[in-house]
Amino acid sequence: MTQEETELVRGSGNVFCDSGDPDADIRPAKAILASQIIAVIDGIALSARKAASMTGFAVAGFSRVRNADLGRLTLVRLIKMLWTPADSIKVTIQLAPRPAGQGILPLPV
Repeated sequence: MTQEETELVRGSGNVFCDSGDPDADIRPAKAILASQIIAVIDGIALSARKAASMTGFAVAGFSRVRNADLGRLTLVRLIKMLWTPADSIKVTIQLAPRPAGQGILPLPV
């Protein structure tokens, strides 16, 4: 039996950044909002159809949230999806400073 050497690498705290995802800054926020949407829908026992009728969003949007297919959903859309079925929700966004050497990514034109 041989022993393999294992290298220990400290992560940044953002798995998306560590894996080189170009949307690494926004994906954790989307994932948190999606999990909250699911918690609210499950907490008040709404089907995707009922949630869609209450919010005006398509059933497909709620299906995407359930399947963690968040690429086509913006932060604003996710916040609006969360807000309507549970009007008592408070959303707070806190921006953390970027690590040294990471500039601001250019916005798509």
